[in-house]
Amino acid sequence: MFQKILIANRGEIACRVIQTARRLGIRTVAVYSDADRTARHVRLADEAVHIGAAPARDSYLRSDAILAAAKRTGAEAIHPGYGFLSENEQFAEACRAAGIVFIGPPPEAIRAMGDKAHAKALMAIAGVPLTPGYHGDDQRDERLLAEAERIGFPVLIKATAGGGGKGMRRVDRREDFLAALTACRREAAAAFGDDRVLVERYVLEPRHVEIQVFADRHGNAVYLFERDCSVQRRHQKVLEEAPAPGLSDAERRAMGEAAVAAARAVGYEGAGTVEFIRAPDGAFYFMEMNTRLQVEHPVTEMITGLDLVEWQLRVAAGEPLPLAQEQIPCHGHAIEARLYAEDPEKGFLPATGKLAVLEFPPEAPDLRVDTGVTAGDTITPYYDPMIAKLIVWGETREAARRKLEAALNATRIVGVANNVEFLLRLVAAPSFRDARLTTALIEREQNWLFATRTPPEWAWWALACAELEREAQAARAQAVARGEPHSPWAAVDGWRLNAPAERRWRFRYRGETRIVCARRQARTWSFAFVADESQPAERWAEVRYQVEPDGALLLEVDGLRTRVEVVVQGEQRHLFLTDGAFRFEAVAEEWRGGEAAATEGQVTAPMPGRVIAVSVQTGDKVAVGQPLLTLEAMKMEHTLTAPAAGVVAAVHCAAGDQVSDGAVLVEIQAAEASEQANAASAPSKEEER
Repeated sequence: MFQKILIANRGEIACRVIQTARRLGIRTVAVYSDADRTARHVRLADEAVHIGAAPARDSYLRSDAILAAAKRTGAEAIHPGYGFLSENEQFAEACRAAGIVFIGPPPEAIRAMGDKAHAKALMAIAGVPLTPGYHGDDQRDERLLAEAERIGFPVLIKATAGGGGKGMRRVDRREDFLAALTACRREAAAAFGDDRVLVERYVLEPRHVEIQVFADRHGNAVYLFERDCSVQRRHQKVLEEAPAPGLSDAERRAMGEAAVAAARAVGYEGAGTVEFIRAPDGAFYFMEMNTRLQVEHPVTEMITGLDLVEWQLRVAAGEPLPLAQEQIPCHGHAIEARLYAEDPEKGFLPATGKLAVLEFPPEAPDLRVDTGVTAGDTITPYYDPMIAKLIVWGETREAARRKLEAALNATRIVGVANNVEFLLRLVAAPSFRDARLTTALIEREQNWLFATRTPPEWAWWALACAELEREAQAARAQAVARGEPHSPWAAVDGWRLNAPAERRWRFRYRGETRIVCARRQARTWSFAFVADESQPAERWAEVRYQVEPDGALLLEVDGLRTRVEVVVQGEQRHLFLTDGAFRFEAVAEEWRGGEAAATEGQVTAPMPGRVIAVSVQTGDKVAVGQPLLTLEAMKMEHTLTAPAAGVVAAVHCAAGDQVSDGAVLVEIQAAEASEQANAASAPSKEEER
């Protein structure tokens, strides 16, 4: 076994490898960019080496810097994690030439499977079922369009060197093919340095089922069962589970044996994943092979009880596989949820920001949290916006699903937009609950997933209770600081000599602002709403509350007791209940005049990024939803569209520009305003004469 390894990656996978290596007595070296100087994986490792600036191309994609770090620290092997250089054949070759073990497959296997068109040709020879399509070398637009027409729409355009949903587009009509092809090529070139594509039939209502395979240099190869990764958005996985629901033993064995045949066809070693598309009739087709460990490997570990990273290390060190096929166990059901910094209600747009609060439920044998960040860390625009993975296990699928709901409910993320609430709805959605899984599940459940959720009436009162408690704590702290901890003048309990005191606050939720009144009576508070500051409150509700040791509030309203947590961040009030969360705003008196302020006609950058294409110019007429420009951020392309019909009044960016969050990129003059301006500037008949 190795004495020291270097992890050429970041985030949760780097942390995961470090933890396994430590358990095996192996010393670890982390590498880090400018953006990751204080990152969790850097703090966990025995040593760390700085390799460059924040952008991945200047750090984590620099094979020379990583190899230099390995030589400098005496690392015998390099674990590439996933992403970055994990499927880079040149890097694997460079490791071999430098006498450093690459903890992954040989370069020849990466090369064979890295080119998807070539891989499909190999799979056909190996007898692995293929989706009908075109995988040829002729990349002319007219040839690809002709092949798409032969295959029949809908088709899928996919980068031959792609992965992770990048360089991939579904096309339903001939008229849309060339525009989608251009976008795929551009995204593929940016992500992989290769703009070649293939075209395949788009299987309607498919499932995405993948097989975990392992092979060693002694000729042994096994499959460790399957994972269902059908629940996706933007071709990227959101929920994964193992084993795949609804598969018969015969199907499971057929897919597993096909996956092993695929691995053997390229002389594979180490961990890999063979991905299949499964049609509604049960037929399955080879999609691609990821020549690395997958993000979702923990669900396989949960149902088998095996550590796949440990297997990777042992195989790379020359040991045979620890178990034969018939010895690999499979028990229970596991589900993984990916927690992202993104805004589901804005098309899952990635988000950046500081993690002011980051809390997960305590880990247990049936609950695991994989993360590369801690509270106080910042989600930057340079890397994938995944915050963490929650992985649960249960005796049955329903038991695991319920545990995942509970784990998500106990998760607290404040400071950056995130998908926790979306995931809670997703795992409760009828299609997911009943295991009616397809890659279109999220689109099919739009009404459920994005239904407007109204907070209960007492939620507003909970906010007021939290404000009262904050004031009380501040008063007590000041009294202690003055040396008068028991002074009655430090009390803020609302006591008055002749009449009850009354307090008022304004809180806003999704555009609705309410005035909440609080009045102290004996040992309880009563709350009410008023429509206007000048009006007296009429219908009062009695509320008792107490502060729990962990800072949560225990409210009692009309005999109903409930636990709530309120996290304050600036004017935002994050209210966490036992079945979800809401984000309110505290509205100060002086802010009210600006509540309706808007920036109509301005299209701004939703995050820092690079402009890669501008589709309009000043003077162009545009329709609602018409593409204006394409922004590249967090490894994905984001198309910004016109918010209203009108005329482009100004374009403030060009292809290649780096733009900051909130920068005004395009200004659009509404159609009516444009017509009025034209009329005003047109010469009168008198002037013409």
